[in-house]
Amino acid sequence: MSRYDRYVLSQLLLFFGFFALVLVAVFWINRAVVLFDRLIGDGQSALVFLEFTALTLPNLIRMVLPMAAFAASVYVTNRLNTESELTVMQAIGSGPFRLARPVLVFGLVAAAMMSVLTHLLMPAATSQLALREQEVSRNVTARLLSEGSFLHPAPGVTFFVRQIDRDGTLNDVFLSDRRSKGQNATFTAARAFLVRDGDGANLIMVDGMAQRLDVATNTLSTTLFADFSYDITALMKTNTLSTRDVREVSTVELFTQRDALIQTENFKAGELAEELHLRFARALTCIWVALIGFSSLMLGGFSRFGVWRQVLIAFVLLIALEALRGVVDGPVLETPGAWPLIYLPTAVGLAISAVFLRFAGRPFPRLVRPRAAENPA
Repeated sequence: MSRYDRYVLSQLLLFFGFFALVLVAVFWINRAVVLFDRLIGDGQSALVFLEFTALTLPNLIRMVLPMAAFAASVYVTNRLNTESELTVMQAIGSGPFRLARPVLVFGLVAAAMMSVLTHLLMPAATSQLALREQEVSRNVTARLLSEGSFLHPAPGVTFFVRQIDRDGTLNDVFLSDRRSKGQNATFTAARAFLVRDGDGANLIMVDGMAQRLDVATNTLSTTLFADFSYDITALMKTNTLSTRDVREVSTVELFTQRDALIQTENFKAGELAEELHLRFARALTCIWVALIGFSSLMLGGFSRFGVWRQVLIAFVLLIALEALRGVVDGPVLETPGAWPLIYLPTAVGLAISAVFLRFAGRPFPRLVRPRAAENPA
């Protein structure tokens, strides 16, 4: 690569890292707030929150990388144009296709990063995240043993414990079960213990009272008990996944074990084909978004109003091509042999970039030519 190519590539990578960091931080904060409220509200620790956050980062970075590549390409191209560096290169005979070479290399580097995410990190992180979600959902202790606060482990269920001793004894327990439409049950006890029995769990309450309200007759029955066992297995999210999500399947399995996945895990052939080729298409997206960002700013000359028109054109094209990706997913899901449609947005994006670079070297011809000045008689 020439010195100019290395200089432009270094600038692209620098601002690509900057925009990626900013966008990841913005998106991460929005998701972390929801995740924090859900996990901490269920009694999980801060370490579990950090673990879940780390496992969601690969998918978040996958969403951000194309946007960061586009933003870096537009920003660096505008900067080169403003500082007349592109003008100097054009003056010494460098055409638009020659000037686009470092942008193409930058797109390939971003595509390599995206490939690592889509083929390696994302399947592994998604699989581990699903496993941890199952473990957390089965953790009754984390969901119920939170002293001094009212918890809602399931819709219609309220649980409160005043104090938890070091040996696991629950003091001053309150449990309200309103899941039954015809009857509401409320239990209070001086002490209680959590007992696990295989996949089940029971709350053993000692020295308490049970109150049952019959909604139909509006009658309340009260029973004092010395000890009482209450089955809380239903409060656990025991619905386990019988099969993996398609995003958890590794690329090697999608290539070599497609028939086995269809037979043993009930995946559809179109679903597997879409996921496999979508992983490659996502990497290629980084190439054409960078080229569209560069080539669109190469259109037109200097304007005191800036390059907002070219940026708007590029942004509209990105939205249109992303919408096209959503359109082609349906036929691939129904007909696996139609998988080349997954690469249609990439082909269209590269074609548009080539057209823009072509007309950047030779501007659009004028539709109406100015009339020649008439000579006075």
